[in-house]
Amino acid sequence: MLEPAPPTRQSKRSAGASSQTETSEQGPIKEHAFMFEPIENLAELCERSTKIYRDRRLFGTKAGGSWRWMTYGEFKRDVDRFRAALADLGVGPGDRVAIVADNRVEWAVACYASYGLRAAFVPMYEQQHPDEWQFILNDCSAKAVIGARPKIYDQLVAMKAKLPALEHVIGLESGGDHAYAALLGRGEAKPVPTLQPEPSETAGLIYTSGTTGKPKGVILSHGNICSNINAVHEIFEHEMEDLSLAFLPWAHSFGQTCELHSLVSSGCALAINDDVANLVANLAEVKPTVLFAVPRIFNRIYEGVNKQMAEKPAPIRALFHSAIRTRTRLAQGEPVSTLDRVGLVLADRLIFSKVRERFGGRLRYVVSGSAALSKEVAEFIDALGIEVYEGYGLTETSPIATGNYPGNRKIGSVGKAIPGVTIKIDKSVTDDPKNGEIVIYGPNIMQGYYNRPEENDQVLMSDGGFRSGDMGHMDDDGYVYITGRIKEQYKLENGKYVVPSPLEEQLKLSPYIANVMIHGANRPHNVALVVPDFDSLKKWASENGVALGDVAKNEKVKALLRSELDKYGADFKGFERPKDFVVSAEDFTTTNGMLTPTLKLKRRNVLAKYEGALESLY
Repeated sequence: MLEPAPPTRQSKRSAGASSQTETSEQGPIKEHAFMFEPIENLAELCERSTKIYRDRRLFGTKAGGSWRWMTYGEFKRDVDRFRAALADLGVGPGDRVAIVADNRVEWAVACYASYGLRAAFVPMYEQQHPDEWQFILNDCSAKAVIGARPKIYDQLVAMKAKLPALEHVIGLESGGDHAYAALLGRGEAKPVPTLQPEPSETAGLIYTSGTTGKPKGVILSHGNICSNINAVHEIFEHEMEDLSLAFLPWAHSFGQTCELHSLVSSGCALAINDDVANLVANLAEVKPTVLFAVPRIFNRIYEGVNKQMAEKPAPIRALFHSAIRTRTRLAQGEPVSTLDRVGLVLADRLIFSKVRERFGGRLRYVVSGSAALSKEVAEFIDALGIEVYEGYGLTETSPIATGNYPGNRKIGSVGKAIPGVTIKIDKSVTDDPKNGEIVIYGPNIMQGYYNRPEENDQVLMSDGGFRSGDMGHMDDDGYVYITGRIKEQYKLENGKYVVPSPLEEQLKLSPYIANVMIHGANRPHNVALVVPDFDSLKKWASENGVALGDVAKNEKVKALLRSELDKYGADFKGFERPKDFVVSAEDFTTTNGMLTPTLKLKRRNVLAKYEGALESLY
């Protein structure tokens, strides 16, 4: 079991400071990180951090019910050995090293080892279909690929004959000369120096999840990713005591840059979550100070706490909701009465502190990205005493383009442009007088899509801008607000435009709705496909004497869901509200292809299965 770190208090690092400890009458308060100097490549990041923080813990993994830790120094030893092993296999500058693995220590070892050979790293997801692995390996001409589990290793070996550029298949859990453990020993016997890539050299190809077609390889240089890391250090201070429970995939740019590279650059620690199903239990054990997550996770926290509160006595419910309102008003700088302040203190002691304990009790802040977070949910998490920082970006922007940060935060926005980045709103692409396409300028803009010149021409502008495909607007203070994807926007028969994703996120705040997709392109009105939350539904059925049976045909279930759609869609414009809906007992998951590995809805796949049912509603 991990021991909680000592209490910390916020302060900025002293310019030119080396490692130092603040003290008080009670003893040590906080150890400062070394003054961060900008980096030019990711091999430099690894070399610097593993030297400065060599005795500090870096990665935690769970085995047999307990957490074991690897230090920065031990991590460097493995990176050095694996880098030498890859070099012995013939991997060098310009080559591609791919991997099919979830987050694990070996993933990080392989990526930094590749960078130190001036090779590009190409991550893939275990949840992807093997056909996608083969497509990506062929598209990027990978020289070596690493497979996490024996089954994955066997599948990669089987497809090797179809991939002329692929020379080596390495197994993390498989035997033989190309087993990871054997290669570490091989590398130890033949050490090689760390090469330092130029900022313009390719650090990796991150393939987009393919919501609308074949995955596209986004070429990110060392300069692209390092510009993001350097910018984060200008506006957001991680303390060396900071600890994250890593569950977002590092194969995605958000998890990779914002969590892995950024925390490693600051001397922080990362406990690697073993399974999403164990997330809440592991939070209580690890006691993280920071959590990087997507809106789906925060929505679940919102729903779970509200479900619990609904079962409490009326005085407790009233105290809870009053305290949420009070803390939200305080965060917005509004005046509150003495009585409300007393109620907030009482609610924090009786309710909020217990909620925070479920997540370890030490969370200072959470970072949300990858999709828009509901303002209602953000205010709720913030009111619990856990600061919420929402940012925005895409794989093509390395990924951060904007962010909220201490002293510069507006809940509901995705923050301001980070240092070095400029945001413009192009209103020529929509009929909306307020919103336009978000265009991004800066050193974080990708080098292009690999082997996709026509698609590069569509998004990379002659003046250096990148067309994001996202709709939004910017206020007078420079804060950006996202309103949806342009490609998701469709027109009803009456000429009204609908952007479905923000509507769907709002409807999913219902405790009875696990997932929903709104549909209505070129039709008279919107309809919806609704997936019930079966835990809540079963409890409701038991309390109301309802036999569920086939939920898709159960009229009482449909009446409940209709009331929830009306309740949570009350603020929708009339033409946005779904007039009718169908119920599905099958949730949207990565396994059935309805969600991308980063939990975005694959509309094309959902429609392929349910379009007939949805069209029958008209």
